[in-house]
Amino acid sequence: MKIYYSPFSPYVRKVLVAAHELGLAGRIEQLPSAAHPINRDQTIIAHNPLGQVPTMLLDDGTALADSRVICEYLDDLTGGKLFPKSQTQRWRALTDQSIADGILTAALLSRYELVVRPPEKLWQPWLDGQLDKVETSIAAIEKTAPMLGDRVDIGTISFACAFGYLDLRFPDFGWRSRHPQSAAWFASFETRPSMQATRHPAG
Repeated sequence: MKIYYSPFSPYVRKVLVAAHELGLAGRIEQLPSAAHPINRDQTIIAHNPLGQVPTMLLDDGTALADSRVICEYLDDLTGGKLFPKSQTQRWRALTDQSIADGILTAALLSRYELVVRPPEKLWQPWLDGQLDKVETSIAAIEKTAPMLGDRVDIGTISFACAFGYLDLRFPDFGWRSRHPQSAAWFASFETRPSMQATRHPAG
């Protein structure tokens, strides 16, 4: 298996954390790419018309797009438990993944607004609205953080990757001081070998 890779992509990180948890990391070759919202990478587009990472190429040439699809494929491949079979637990994990992915979408759009859009065209109210999505979502996580315990599933992996991306790209956002229960949970979860092995480089 091969994956179009960016060391700064939180969605790629989610796939790689899942792969480590499932014992598959050593079977995935990382292909360098240059995904960008404007200067689009034609190498990725040849396999995924969205031109986004992660895009995974299976050994038979099949291309899988979107971290949610790829993670579920890897879990199914190994008979893993990142996507719980119990209906109650499954819907909880999938909903948590959606909230985390929503945080990431808002954070990535904010990042593009700040570094891709020309400064004179920056729309501050729109940027504020995106970051408010991040804030209200973490506030919702905060209410359930004490109950996350030692859960390791697609929901908690997604939460951790979202928090890690905020630390990388928005170090001054200060989410920990407003959401101490979430911060305490993340401090524990990020010590997992899968998280340590996939840490974003500085920058």
